[in-house]
Amino acid sequence: MGKRTMTDLLLHFSVLMMMASVASALSSMPKKVAVIGATGRLGRQTVQKLLSKEIPVKILVRHDISAVKVPENLENANTSAEVAAYLASLPSVELVKGDVTNKDSVAELVKDTTAVLAVYGANRKSKLTDALPWSKCEDDPSHSKQVNYEGVRNIVTACQMPGCTCKRIVRITGKGEDPWNPFSILINLLGSMAKAWNNEGEALLRDCKDVDYTIIRPGVMGRPDCPDGKVLALADNGGDLKVSAIPYSTVADLCIECLDYPNTARATLCAMNVPPGEGEETYGPLLAKVQPDSRIFPKVFDEHRRAVRAGAVGISAILCAGIFAIVSALRACLSFILPAHL
Repeated sequence: MGKRTMTDLLLHFSVLMMMASVASALSSMPKKVAVIGATGRLGRQTVQKLLSKEIPVKILVRHDISAVKVPENLENANTSAEVAAYLASLPSVELVKGDVTNKDSVAELVKDTTAVLAVYGANRKSKLTDALPWSKCEDDPSHSKQVNYEGVRNIVTACQMPGCTCKRIVRITGKGEDPWNPFSILINLLGSMAKAWNNEGEALLRDCKDVDYTIIRPGVMGRPDCPDGKVLALADNGGDLKVSAIPYSTVADLCIECLDYPNTARATLCAMNVPPGEGEETYGPLLAKVQPDSRIFPKVFDEHRRAVRAGAVGISAILCAGIFAIVSALRACLSFILPAHL
C-alpha cells in the first residue's frame, strides 16, 4: 500500500512538473501584438513602446507605401503614409495592407497574434447633407458607424475564427455615457455620431463571451505639458473621474501594461490624471486592483439621436436669434444715420 502511494505521488509529481514545463514554455513564447491605428499620435507611441519591450508588432495600414520615401525618424514624417513607411522599416514590425472596415485584412492582421490594440477612431466631420432624409451618410467608409462600430465587429469576428490565437482586444474609446451631456451632443453633432457609435462598439465587445476585452476611456489626449509623478488614476467598472489632460505616451503605456494583468480582462477603465500626489506614479498598483465589469452598461443609441436633434434645434434657434439681433441693430443704426445726411 505504501509503495503504491509513493508511486502515485511520484506520478502526480511528474505530471505537475510536465504541466509547469509546458506553462513555462508557453509563457516564454514571444508575443506578437496587432495595432490598429498605428499611424495616429497614440498608435505610433504604442508601436514604439511595444518594440522597446521586444514584442513583435503587426500594423494595419491602408496606405500604399511602395513609393514612399522612408523618413529618418517620426519627427520628419509629414503624412500618415510616411509614418507607416517609417514604422514598417523598423525591425520586428510586419505591415498588413488594409483597413479596419475590411474583414479580410483584419483577419490577416490578428491571425497569429496574442492581442490587438485598437487605438484608432473615426475622424469624419458631419456634413449638412447628412441631415437630409434620403442621405446614406452611414454607408460612407469613413463614417463613425463603419469605423467605430462595424470595425469593432470585424475585429471580434476575426478573433473568433477557428485557429486564431488572438483572444484579447484593447479598445480606446472616450469618457461619458450620458447622451444629453453637452460634450456628447457636440461630439455627435460635429463628428458623425462618433460618441454614439463608440458606445455601440463597446457593447459588441461586452456581448462577446469568447474574446476578452479591456475598454479604456482616457482623458483629453495630446497636451505635452501634463504634470508627472504620482498623478495616474483609474476607475474600473466604467466609473467616473474628473476629465483631465493625459499624454499619448501615458495612454500607450496603459494599453500595453493591462495585457500583463489577467484581472483587467472584461473591464472598462476610465483613465485620467489627478493633482500631483493624489495618484500613482505607475499603472502597476492601479491595474492590480482592477475588477471586471459587474454592472449593466446602458444601450442608449436612440437617446443619442434625440439629444443630437434637440441640440441641433437649440443651436439653430441661437443662431437665428443672433442673426435677428444683428439685423435689428443694423436697421436701428441705419435709421439713425441716414436721416442726418438727407
